[in-house]
Amino acid sequence: MTRSIRYPRPLRPGDVIGVTAPSAGVDAGMRARFDFALGWLEHVGFVVSVGDCLDGSGVVSAPAQARAAELTAMLTDPEVRAVVPPWGGELAIEILPHLDFQQIAEAEPTWLVGYSDVSTILLPLTLLTGNASLHGQNLMDTPNALPAEVAHWSDAAGLGRGATLVQCSTTTHASHGAGWPNYRGDPSLTRYKLDEPGQWSLLDQPRAHLDVAGSLIGGCVEVLAPLAGSRYGDIRAFSRDYAPDGLIVYVEAAESHALDIARCLWSLRLAGWFDNANAILVGRTHAPDSGGFTQQDAVRSALAGLNVPVVLDVDCGHVVPQLVLINGATARITLDGETQALTQVLD
Repeated sequence: MTRSIRYPRPLRPGDVIGVTAPSAGVDAGMRARFDFALGWLEHVGFVVSVGDCLDGSGVVSAPAQARAAELTAMLTDPEVRAVVPPWGGELAIEILPHLDFQQIAEAEPTWLVGYSDVSTILLPLTLLTGNASLHGQNLMDTPNALPAEVAHWSDAAGLGRGATLVQCSTTTHASHGAGWPNYRGDPSLTRYKLDEPGQWSLLDQPRAHLDVAGSLIGGCVEVLAPLAGSRYGDIRAFSRDYAPDGLIVYVEAAESHALDIARCLWSLRLAGWFDNANAILVGRTHAPDSGGFTQQDAVRSALAGLNVPVVLDVDCGHVVPQLVLINGATARITLDGETQALTQVLD
Protein backbone atom coordinates (compact mmCIF):
# COMPACT_ATOMS: atom_id res chain seq x y z
CA MET A 1 0.00 0.00 0.00
CA THR A 2 1.30 3.43 -0.96
CA ARG A 3 2.00 5.70 2.00
CA SER A 4 1.22 9.41 2.08
CA ILE A 5 3.71 12.19 2.75
CA ARG A 6 2.97 14.16 5.91
CA TYR A 7 3.04 17.95 5.65
CA PRO A 8 3.47 20.35 8.56
CA ARG A 9 0.56 22.63 9.23
CA PRO A 10 0.94 25.99 7.47
CA LEU A 11 3.39 28.44 8.99
CA ARG A 12 1.66 31.61 10.21
CA PRO A 13 2.78 34.90 11.80
CA GLY A 14 3.06 34.36 15.52
CA ASP A 15 4.45 30.85 15.09
CA VAL A 16 7.78 29.87 16.63
CA ILE A 17 10.78 29.31 14.35
CA GLY A 18 13.69 27.39 15.85
CA VAL A 19 17.26 28.29 14.95
CA THR A 20 20.07 25.81 15.49
CA ALA A 21 23.21 24.86 13.58
CA PRO A 22 23.34 21.10 12.95
CA SER A 23 26.55 21.59 10.99
CA ALA A 24 28.61 24.82 11.02
CA GLY A 25 28.05 27.52 13.61
CA VAL A 26 28.26 31.29 13.30
CA ASP A 27 31.65 32.95 13.78
CA ALA A 28 32.14 36.42 15.19
CA GLY A 29 32.37 38.04 11.77
CA MET A 30 28.92 36.78 10.82
CA ARG A 31 27.08 37.49 14.08
CA ALA A 32 25.82 40.83 12.80
CA ARG A 33 24.24 39.15 9.76
CA PHE A 34 22.85 36.41 12.00
CA ASP A 35 21.22 39.00 14.26
CA PHE A 36 19.88 40.90 11.25
CA ALA A 37 18.26 37.71 9.89
CA LEU A 38 16.70 36.95 13.28
CA GLY A 39 15.38 40.51 13.42
CA TRP A 40 13.89 40.14 9.93
CA LEU A 41 11.91 37.07 11.02
CA GLU A 42 10.64 38.91 14.07
CA HIS A 43 9.76 41.96 11.98
CA VAL A 44 7.49 39.89 9.71
CA GLY A 45 5.72 38.43 12.72
CA PHE A 46 7.45 35.24 13.79
CA VAL A 47 8.72 34.32 17.24
CA VAL A 48 12.34 33.13 17.15
CA SER A 49 13.74 30.49 19.51
CA VAL A 50 17.54 30.36 19.32
CA GLY A 51 19.29 27.16 20.40
CA ASP A 52 22.64 26.58 22.07
CA CYS A 53 24.42 24.85 19.17
CA LEU A 54 25.74 27.87 17.29
CA ASP A 55 29.44 28.12 18.15
CA GLY A 56 31.38 29.19 15.07
CA SER A 57 34.91 28.85 16.40
CA GLY A 58 35.43 25.42 14.81
CA VAL A 59 34.20 23.25 11.96
CA VAL A 60 30.98 22.33 13.78
CA SER A 61 28.76 24.18 16.23
CA ALA A 62 28.86 21.53 19.00
CA PRO A 63 29.54 17.81 19.53
CA ALA A 64 27.45 15.55 17.30
CA GLN A 65 25.26 14.24 20.13
CA ALA A 66 24.43 17.78 21.29
CA ARG A 67 23.59 18.95 17.77
CA ALA A 68 21.37 15.92 17.20
CA ALA A 69 19.61 16.31 20.55
CA GLU A 70 18.86 19.99 19.96
CA LEU A 71 17.57 19.40 16.43
CA THR A 72 15.43 16.46 17.58
CA ALA A 73 14.01 18.58 20.40
CA MET A 74 13.07 21.39 18.02
CA LEU A 75 11.54 19.04 15.44
CA THR A 76 9.38 17.40 18.12
CA ASP A 77 8.41 20.52 20.10
CA PRO A 78 4.72 21.22 19.33
CA GLU A 79 5.37 24.95 19.70
CA VAL A 80 8.07 25.06 17.00
CA ARG A 81 6.61 25.17 13.50
CA ALA A 82 9.84 25.46 11.46
CA VAL A 83 13.56 24.97 12.05
CA VAL A 84 15.95 27.07 9.96
CA PRO A 85 19.74 26.58 10.34
CA PRO A 86 21.95 29.58 9.64
CA TRP A 87 23.54 27.72 6.72
CA GLY A 88 25.18 24.39 5.85
CA GLY A 89 28.75 23.40 6.61
CA GLU A 90 30.76 20.22 6.32
CA LEU A 91 29.85 17.53 8.85
CA ALA A 92 26.09 17.30 9.29
CA ILE A 93 26.60 13.61 8.51
CA GLU A 94 27.99 13.17 12.04
CA ILE A 95 24.59 13.67 13.62
CA LEU A 96 22.60 11.12 11.59
CA PRO A 97 23.23 8.15 13.93
CA HIS A 98 22.17 10.31 16.89
CA LEU A 99 18.93 11.77 15.50
CA ASP A 100 15.81 10.14 16.94
CA PHE A 101 13.92 9.59 13.69
CA GLN A 102 11.31 7.46 15.47
CA GLN A 103 10.47 10.27 17.87
CA ILE A 104 10.36 12.73 14.98
CA ALA A 105 8.04 10.43 13.01
CA GLU A 106 5.66 10.15 15.98
CA ALA A 107 5.48 13.93 16.50
CA GLU A 108 3.46 16.43 14.49
CA PRO A 109 5.54 17.33 11.41
CA THR A 110 7.68 20.47 11.54
CA TRP A 111 9.34 22.17 8.59
CA LEU A 112 13.12 21.77 8.33
CA VAL A 113 14.51 24.36 5.91
CA GLY A 114 17.86 24.78 4.19
CA TYR A 115 20.25 23.46 1.56
CA SER A 116 23.92 22.54 1.06
CA ASP A 117 25.07 20.41 4.04
CA VAL A 118 21.55 20.65 5.49
CA SER A 119 20.60 18.33 2.58
CA THR A 120 22.36 15.64 4.61
CA ILE A 121 19.45 15.88 7.07
CA LEU A 122 16.58 16.95 4.82
CA LEU A 123 16.76 13.81 2.71
CA PRO A 124 16.85 11.21 5.54
CA LEU A 125 14.14 13.14 7.37
CA THR A 126 11.76 12.61 4.45
CA LEU A 127 12.92 9.07 3.65
CA LEU A 128 12.75 7.75 7.21
CA THR A 129 9.74 9.63 8.63
CA GLY A 130 7.59 10.42 5.62
CA ASN A 131 7.65 14.11 6.60
CA ALA A 132 8.05 16.67 3.84
CA SER A 133 11.17 18.83 4.10
CA LEU A 134 12.01 22.10 2.43
CA HIS A 135 15.12 22.63 0.29
CA GLY A 136 15.45 26.40 0.01
CA GLN A 137 17.04 29.57 1.33
CA ASN A 138 18.84 29.31 4.67
CA LEU A 139 18.55 31.73 7.60
CA MET A 140 21.38 34.01 6.46
CA ASP A 141 19.66 34.47 3.08
CA THR A 142 16.15 34.80 4.51
CA PRO A 143 16.02 38.64 4.43
CA ASN A 144 16.89 38.82 0.72
CA ALA A 145 14.31 39.86 -1.84
CA LEU A 146 13.62 37.32 -4.57
CA PRO A 147 12.49 37.65 -8.20
CA ALA A 148 8.83 37.02 -8.93
CA GLU A 149 9.55 33.59 -10.41
CA VAL A 150 10.87 32.21 -7.10
CA ALA A 151 9.05 31.60 -3.82
CA HIS A 152 10.39 32.57 -0.40
CA TRP A 153 10.75 29.59 1.92
CA SER A 154 8.45 31.18 4.52
CA ASP A 155 5.69 31.55 1.92
CA ALA A 156 6.10 27.94 0.80
CA ALA A 157 6.02 26.79 4.43
CA GLY A 158 2.74 28.68 4.75
CA LEU A 159 1.06 26.29 2.31
CA GLY A 160 -1.11 23.44 3.52
CA ARG A 161 -2.06 20.05 2.15
CA GLY A 162 -3.72 20.38 -1.22
CA ALA A 163 -1.95 23.63 -2.08
CA THR A 164 -0.08 24.22 -5.33
CA LEU A 165 3.23 26.07 -5.68
CA VAL A 166 4.29 27.25 -9.16
CA GLN A 167 7.79 28.60 -9.78
CA CYS A 168 9.54 29.35 -13.05
CA SER A 169 12.99 29.66 -14.53
CA THR A 170 14.47 33.00 -13.60
CA THR A 171 15.59 35.41 -16.29
CA THR A 172 18.83 36.29 -14.47
CA HIS A 173 21.05 34.75 -11.81
CA ALA A 174 24.27 35.62 -10.02
CA SER A 175 27.30 35.22 -12.23
CA HIS A 176 30.49 33.61 -10.99
CA GLY A 177 32.02 37.08 -10.82
CA ALA A 178 29.16 38.42 -8.70
CA GLY A 179 29.83 35.73 -6.12
CA TRP A 180 27.94 35.44 -2.85
CA PRO A 181 26.60 38.53 -1.02
CA ASN A 182 29.20 40.11 1.25
CA TYR A 183 27.35 39.72 4.54
CA ARG A 184 30.51 40.41 6.53
CA GLY A 185 30.97 43.78 4.90
CA ASP A 186 27.26 44.69 4.88
CA PRO A 187 25.23 42.57 7.31
CA SER A 188 21.97 44.28 6.33
CA LEU A 189 22.05 43.35 2.63
CA THR A 190 18.61 42.45 1.30
CA ARG A 191 19.28 42.04 -2.44
CA TYR A 192 21.26 39.64 -4.56
CA LYS A 193 23.28 40.84 -7.52
CA LEU A 194 21.60 39.02 -10.41
CA ASP A 195 23.65 39.94 -13.44
CA GLU A 196 23.73 36.98 -15.83
CA PRO A 197 20.92 35.74 -18.10
CA GLY A 198 20.11 32.06 -18.33
CA GLN A 199 17.39 29.49 -18.59
CA TRP A 200 16.80 25.78 -18.18
CA SER A 201 17.57 23.36 -20.99
CA LEU A 202 17.48 19.65 -21.72
CA LEU A 203 20.80 17.82 -21.86
CA ASP A 204 21.77 17.34 -25.50
CA GLN A 205 18.24 18.34 -26.60
CA PRO A 206 18.20 22.16 -26.58
CA ARG A 207 14.89 22.50 -28.46
CA ALA A 208 13.03 19.57 -26.96
CA HIS A 209 9.78 19.85 -25.03
CA LEU A 210 9.11 18.21 -21.68
CA ASP A 211 6.08 17.66 -19.46
CA VAL A 212 6.55 14.99 -16.78
CA ALA A 213 5.53 14.48 -13.16
CA GLY A 214 6.78 12.55 -10.16
CA SER A 215 7.55 12.80 -6.46
CA LEU A 216 10.29 15.33 -5.80
CA ILE A 217 13.41 14.25 -3.91
CA GLY A 218 17.10 15.18 -3.90
CA GLY A 219 19.69 17.67 -2.69
CA CYS A 220 23.39 18.56 -2.83
CA VAL A 221 25.47 15.98 -4.70
CA GLU A 222 28.62 16.09 -2.56
CA VAL A 223 26.85 15.51 0.76
CA LEU A 224 24.29 12.98 -0.48
CA ALA A 225 26.64 10.67 -2.38
CA PRO A 226 28.09 9.34 0.93
CA LEU A 227 24.54 8.35 1.97
CA ALA A 228 23.95 6.22 -1.12
CA GLY A 229 23.51 2.59 -0.17
CA SER A 230 22.69 3.39 3.46
CA ARG A 231 19.30 3.64 5.17
CA TYR A 232 19.74 7.41 5.12
CA GLY A 233 19.78 7.50 1.31
CA ASP A 234 17.51 4.62 0.28
CA ILE A 235 15.69 6.22 -2.64
CA ARG A 236 14.54 2.84 -3.94
CA ALA A 237 12.58 2.17 -0.74
CA PHE A 238 11.13 5.70 -0.81
CA SER A 239 9.99 5.22 -4.40
CA ARG A 240 8.36 1.90 -3.54
CA ASP A 241 6.57 3.19 -0.44
CA TYR A 242 5.65 6.75 -1.41
CA ALA A 243 6.11 7.25 -5.16
CA PRO A 244 4.95 4.27 -7.25
CA ASP A 245 4.35 6.63 -10.20
CA GLY A 246 8.01 7.63 -10.27
CA LEU A 247 10.34 10.37 -9.09
CA ILE A 248 11.70 13.70 -10.14
CA VAL A 249 15.21 13.67 -8.67
CA TYR A 250 17.07 16.96 -8.24
CA VAL A 251 20.83 17.24 -7.70
CA GLU A 252 23.17 20.21 -7.48
CA ALA A 253 26.93 20.58 -7.16
CA ALA A 254 28.30 22.94 -4.54
CA GLU A 255 32.01 23.37 -5.17
CA SER A 256 33.71 20.12 -6.20
CA HIS A 257 35.66 19.69 -9.42
CA ALA A 258 33.84 18.08 -12.33
CA LEU A 259 35.58 14.71 -12.03
CA ASP A 260 34.59 14.48 -8.37
CA ILE A 261 31.00 15.36 -9.29
CA ALA A 262 31.01 12.66 -11.97
CA ARG A 263 32.06 10.08 -9.36
CA CYS A 264 29.39 11.33 -6.94
CA LEU A 265 26.69 11.10 -9.59
CA TRP A 266 27.84 7.61 -10.51
CA SER A 267 27.63 6.64 -6.84
CA LEU A 268 24.00 7.76 -6.78
CA ARG A 269 23.29 5.98 -10.06
CA LEU A 270 24.80 2.70 -8.87
CA ALA A 271 22.76 2.94 -5.66
CA GLY A 272 19.56 3.04 -7.71
CA TRP A 273 18.71 6.69 -7.26
CA PHE A 274 17.57 7.13 -10.84
CA ASP A 275 15.99 3.71 -11.44
CA ASN A 276 12.45 5.10 -11.04
CA ALA A 277 13.14 8.67 -12.15
CA ASN A 278 10.80 10.27 -14.67
CA ALA A 279 13.16 13.26 -14.91
CA ILE A 280 16.37 14.53 -13.31
CA LEU A 281 16.88 18.20 -12.47
CA VAL A 282 20.47 19.45 -12.29
CA GLY A 283 21.07 22.71 -10.49
CA ARG A 284 23.05 25.58 -11.96
CA THR A 285 26.59 25.57 -10.55
CA HIS A 286 29.77 27.62 -10.41
CA ALA A 287 31.77 24.58 -9.33
CA PRO A 288 35.02 24.28 -11.32
CA ASP A 289 35.72 22.09 -14.31
CA SER A 290 38.54 19.53 -14.30
CA GLY A 291 40.71 20.80 -17.11
CA GLY A 292 38.77 20.11 -20.29
CA PHE A 293 36.25 17.92 -18.46
CA THR A 294 33.33 20.21 -17.63
CA GLN A 295 30.51 20.05 -15.10
CA GLN A 296 28.18 19.23 -18.00
CA ASP A 297 30.54 16.40 -19.00
CA ALA A 298 30.14 15.06 -15.44
CA VAL A 299 26.37 15.07 -15.82
CA ARG A 300 26.62 13.47 -19.24
CA SER A 301 29.00 10.75 -17.99
CA ALA A 302 26.67 9.57 -15.24
CA LEU A 303 23.19 10.41 -16.48
CA ALA A 304 23.08 10.53 -20.28
CA GLY A 305 22.71 6.76 -20.66
CA LEU A 306 19.64 6.44 -18.45
CA ASN A 307 17.06 7.30 -21.12
CA VAL A 308 15.60 9.82 -18.67
CA PRO A 309 15.23 13.54 -19.49
CA VAL A 310 17.85 15.66 -17.71
CA VAL A 311 17.07 19.33 -17.16
CA LEU A 312 20.14 21.56 -16.77
CA ASP A 313 20.74 24.88 -15.01
CA VAL A 314 17.74 24.66 -12.72
CA ASP A 315 17.63 27.45 -10.11
CA CYS A 316 18.48 25.47 -7.00
CA GLY A 317 21.44 25.19 -4.69
CA HIS A 318 24.61 27.25 -4.64
CA VAL A 319 23.84 29.81 -7.36
CA VAL A 320 21.25 32.38 -6.38
CA PRO A 321 18.34 32.77 -6.63
CA GLN A 322 17.01 29.42 -5.45
CA LEU A 323 13.71 27.69 -6.02
CA VAL A 324 11.93 26.16 -3.06
CA LEU A 325 11.89 22.37 -3.55
CA ILE A 326 9.67 20.35 -1.22
CA ASN A 327 10.94 16.83 -0.69
CA GLY A 328 7.97 14.48 -1.04
CA ALA A 329 5.69 16.80 -2.99
CA THR A 330 4.27 15.80 -6.35
CA ALA A 331 6.01 17.89 -8.97
CA ARG A 332 5.54 18.58 -12.66
CA ILE A 333 8.39 19.97 -14.76
CA THR A 334 7.35 21.74 -17.97
CA LEU A 335 9.57 23.03 -20.77
CA ASP A 336 7.62 24.28 -23.77
CA GLY A 337 9.02 27.22 -25.63
CA GLU A 338 8.85 30.23 -23.33
CA THR A 339 7.25 28.18 -20.55
CA GLN A 340 9.77 26.75 -18.09
CA ALA A 341 7.98 25.90 -14.88
CA LEU A 342 8.08 23.63 -11.86
CA THR A 343 4.71 23.00 -10.23
CA GLN A 344 4.55 21.31 -6.82
CA VAL A 345 1.41 19.96 -5.21
CA LEU A 346 1.26 19.15 -1.49
CA ASP A 347 -1.02 16.16 -1.98
